[in-house]
Amino acid sequence: MRHQRHFYRLNRTAEHRLALRRNMAQSMIEHGQIRTTLVKAKNLQPYIEKIVTMAIRARKCKASGDNAGALRARRIVHSLLGERSIIPEEHREAFVEMSDASRRKAVQMASGRRYRTGEPRGRLSFTAESVSFRLIEKVAARFEDRPGGYTRLIRLSERRLGDHTQLAVLQFVGNEEAPLSLTRPERSARKRRADARYAMAARLAKSWGRETAAKTSAAGKPADASASEPQDSEGSDSPKES
Repeated sequence: MRHQRHFYRLNRTAEHRLALRRNMAQSMIEHGQIRTTLVKAKNLQPYIEKIVTMAIRARKCKASGDNAGALRARRIVHSLLGERSIIPEEHREAFVEMSDASRRKAVQMASGRRYRTGEPRGRLSFTAESVSFRLIEKVAARFEDRPGGYTRLIRLSERRLGDHTQLAVLQFVGNEEAPLSLTRPERSARKRRADARYAMAARLAKSWGRETAAKTSAAGKPADASASEPQDSEGSDSPKES
């Protein structure tokens, strides 16, 4: 029996579902909000709330001098969230053009550990930032005096192309943006191709309709004219004028 074990299965295995939540949580911490389906957003919301709570606990333990408690909370955050390297926005174009060896130097130290703070090191003009560092030092710092409710869910009127699933935006409470002022994503190639097909079909339907109407009118005029004109034949019984 599954009493009090309700959760969204999302038609995935347990491993796939955990990886999906981790990736969405990392993206939300990186960008401040995430745009996904309503069901995935509802599944992610309690998960990200728990991670932020543990990050706040780590900060409070460190401030009170409880290093063991801070380490315990950080380990829980790492086990729930995983790890990701965040490239600063102003250096992303340069990071794309770099070679694999240069990218590895910007992401990892010589010992193999990831950079945490994202500050320049040595000859490097920039380094990657750890997603857990951003969570504890930047995101959790905003909610230290808040007892809970760090995120909010905004339902969108748009529907996803393909399966018509309802979309939603999950964002941290500090990002006070109205649903209509959210940055609209660029139209995908699939959406552009679909719109082009619909427009072409509409133009063809109009042209075919005009051609059909022209043919019908052209074929109907002689028949109507011949039917309306009087027929004079030699064998007619009508009286002739003298």
